[in-house]
Amino acid sequence: MKPAISLLLLLSATFLRAAEKPNILLLYADDLGYGDLGCFNPESKIPTPHLDKLASQGMRFTDAHSSSGICTPSRYAMLTGRHHWRDFHGIVDAFGGSVFKPERLTLPEMLKSRGYDTATIGKWHLGRDWDAIRKPGSKKKGIQPGDFDWSKAIPDGPNAHGFDYAFGDEVINFPPYCWIENDKVLQAPDTMMDTAKWKPIKEGNWECRPGPMVSGWDPYQNLPETTRRGVEYIKARKAAGKPFFLYFAYPSPHAPVIPNDAFDGKSQAGPYGDFVVETDDSVGQLLKALEDSGQAENTVVIFSADNGPEKYAYPRDKKTGHWSAHPLRGLKRDIYEGGHRVPTLIKWPGVTKPGTVSPALVSQIDFMATIASALGHALPRDAAEDSHDLLPLLKGETASVRDTHVHNTNPKGYAIRHGDWLLIDAPNGYVSGADKEWEARRGYQPDGKAPVELYNLKTDLGQKHNVAADHPERVKELKALLKKIREQGHSAPRLAGS
Repeated sequence: MKPAISLLLLLSATFLRAAEKPNILLLYADDLGYGDLGCFNPESKIPTPHLDKLASQGMRFTDAHSSSGICTPSRYAMLTGRHHWRDFHGIVDAFGGSVFKPERLTLPEMLKSRGYDTATIGKWHLGRDWDAIRKPGSKKKGIQPGDFDWSKAIPDGPNAHGFDYAFGDEVINFPPYCWIENDKVLQAPDTMMDTAKWKPIKEGNWECRPGPMVSGWDPYQNLPETTRRGVEYIKARKAAGKPFFLYFAYPSPHAPVIPNDAFDGKSQAGPYGDFVVETDDSVGQLLKALEDSGQAENTVVIFSADNGPEKYAYPRDKKTGHWSAHPLRGLKRDIYEGGHRVPTLIKWPGVTKPGTVSPALVSQIDFMATIASALGHALPRDAAEDSHDLLPLLKGETASVRDTHVHNTNPKGYAIRHGDWLLIDAPNGYVSGADKEWEARRGYQPDGKAPVELYNLKTDLGQKHNVAADHPERVKELKALLKKIREQGHSAPRLAGS
């Protein structure tokens, strides 16, 4: 069962002044590279003035990580404070079920228990119980619009796991192609997805899976519409009298790469770069809504991304000279650093010193314990099992709070970071596959046939030199540590010794 909310907790949430609890705006980009933002990469060919300004107002993390190299697992880990690989590895497919077990405490559930209004706007991709609205006898392959009773509520979505309000789509390139508000579609899909009905793609492929769509659906309006909804939500919170938590999950710059016409040519990194510029513009609109509504000084703003950039980064680098994962090796799905080291910013008025840069190892999994600590919320032992409290780090009281992190995308390969050392417990860190031309152009040597790879990131951040053969004891040590963390079921300091 989920942790019971005591009467005392309810009373404290009711009577504690909202101003004593900060609002929380969590901005989450999709497939954004570590080297795409100017504040992380002076060589970036993409202007990102709003995110650069946010970095100047808060703390910028140069060694921050998602749990996975793909989206569903990273989102799950962030919203639960638990490594995804303890439960699953893959993404939720189209019309897939929820990844949350009923008893699993989530970040929005925790915040609701502390008196917060909670909302998610944008991409969900964590599953729902679509079978509950499926018509008897309908097939699960080749799904047609008539296979569902669209008038019914879709259970086990965001509202079942802590969100008071939800608006968005499942995934920009997955069916159903329609808006979903809370647990119902706003308009019933009545046709099948057909990319020929849309404006041309601007880079790469549509990568849209077939399935039901609302007539007139325009994927180019995804980012503008979710942004508009986000601005409206933020401004409306001023009169609500309660603190809010808004998880704003961007569809961008995930494929399909579809910047709107007003952003064409705004970067020197092609349409993808322009899409990042449009994403930055959206961030600016949401931050302006905070300012205009007088809520900026009582709002924690967190910006991060689910994983590294998609494989289109290779031809983009060749064509434009912009490497989205700079200065890292690897892309989305990979367990090299470029797959999961993500740009991360935190602005916490009164806590973070403006313009600070932290080289500390941190994880998105740590958000839950950090927020719980700030609110004086005691996490139960069966929740946030891998989450570390970053508050002392944010306050400048300590230089680091964790020295170990496990990276994983699929069951066949894990990587473990401990201090400066990183072990890839697999023949190599590629999951999407190597681009030999890129490796040669960037000075990488062909991979050997060693069973593992070992790197010292202090001297080799680009992971060019596998030194496993030179440090067999270090390999043995890290293998043992990885085995311990995987088997003990937790890594959070508060659970040490349990």
